[in-house]
Amino acid sequence: MCNHYLVARPYELKRRAERQAETRRKIIGAAIELHRTKGPARTTLSDIARLAGVQRHTLYRHFPSAWDVGLACSGLYMELNPPPDVEEWRTIADPEERLKRGLGDLYEWFEQVEDMLTRVIRDAEVDPVTREMFQQRAGAWMPAIESALTEDLPSGKRVRAALQLALDLRTWQRLTRGSGLSNAEAVDVMLAAIRCQ
Repeated sequence: MCNHYLVARPYELKRRAERQAETRRKIIGAAIELHRTKGPARTTLSDIARLAGVQRHTLYRHFPSAWDVGLACSGLYMELNPPPDVEEWRTIADPEERLKRGLGDLYEWFEQVEDMLTRVIRDAEVDPVTREMFQQRAGAWMPAIESALTEDLPSGKRVRAALQLALDLRTWQRLTRGSGLSNAEAVDVMLAAIRCQ
């Protein structure tokens, strides 16, 4: 009988670890869905537990705070929806061609993540936790995007201001959703604006 327990115990521990990992995945998946549809500031931990099909104490065992849920949620979301790879742009010698390619890639990414990014940016304006999380995540990719696209462009605050406008989600939304332009047309408009500076 002792041998039976010695063999069964590692299997039971493995199954328990698998169930815990699956519960964690469900919670993170629920958080992503709610943050994408409602926004992080409008999502409660109770909402997440309900959608994940777990009790609140189970959620708290995996994620003790909203910060912990947000960190896991944003980490997985960015892993599944990474921003464009700036290193590919750096291989393009002509600054205008690099800018055109970079804005095109960025606008395609905006289209892919629009629902989530719109709600996160909205909530970051009023919710300190969302703001801090967004600054942490965006701080990892937005400076790299801006740096790659400003290389070899004429210097000056007007050029930089036009580029920052071009890199803004709301600018892209205004041009595409508001004015009905395609991504390529939106890129052309912003290229013209930057060129005129």
